Amino acid sequence: MEYITLANGYQLPMLGYGTLHIPPKQTKECVLKAFEAGYRLIDTAASYQNEKEIGEAIKESKLKREEIYLTTKVWVQDAGYENTLQAFHQSLENLGVDYLDLYLIHQPYGDYYGSWKAMEELYQQGKIKAIGVCNFSPERFMDLSMNSLIHPMINQLEFHPFYQQKNQKCVLKQCDCLLEAWGPLNEGQRDIFHHPMLLDIAKKHQKSVSQIILRWHLENHIIAIPKTTHLKRMKENIDIFDFQLDKEDKKQIEQLDLGYSEIIDHQNYMTAKWLNKYKIHD
Repeated sequence: MEYITLANGYQLPMLGYGTLHIPPKQTKECVLKAFEAGYRLIDTAASYQNEKEIGEAIKESKLKREEIYLTTKVWVQDAGYENTLQAFHQSLENLGVDYLDLYLIHQPYGDYYGSWKAMEELYQQGKIKAIGVCNFSPERFMDLSMNSLIHPMINQLEFHPFYQQKNQKCVLKQCDCLLEAWGPLNEGQRDIFHHPMLLDIAKKHQKSVSQIILRWHLENHIIAIPKTTHLKRMKENIDIFDFQLDKEDKKQIEQLDLGYSEIIDHQNYMTAKWLNKYKIHD
């Protein structure tokens, strides 16, 4: 495993395991498989409704808490100072742990300034090792960063060969913030695993397309959290530390950038309306 250092000096693995879209009844088994395959960074969120099952997997794994890097997120419904404090402690209870490695604001909506104030306090109390945000566009990220005591250390964003977030990368670099990629394999869309260019690069390195893409993330200093429910693919995805891409490979992959997302547009008012209305509890 390779590690990357956050602005506060805390280190995270550069490759983790994502649990979005994994049904709760499958989650424990999948996380145990991920541990078996060598993953130690586990990414979840209150809105995924699988924190309890991840907690069960952690307990059953017999791994030491300090060996695991655990991320979860506060949902829009729980935005605001008091709500976020309550949501944080509920997540701790669900996960069966007494601290988080990374806590993120899941969406750039609602009273996320109140949420950030609560997260700053929890961080200062040592209950969170690092704090950050998800899906924040450059102007929202910069505004929060310039009006906070502790700057976000991570912005978790959609990032893959078809959406390379070049402007975002420049903004985050200015703020000493790292990019963490959700959907690093584009959720399999655009038939990405059979793209002729990526297949050629994979053949050259005797690797799979997914391995080429994930290696490309690492070489761009971006944390990636691919999701799969299959042990074989988990092992394949983590087997990326024995080769490097060359300049021509990177130049070719750079040409795939569409410059926009085909999965979700967080700056669209309908997205804001939909996610504000989505409730994860009574």
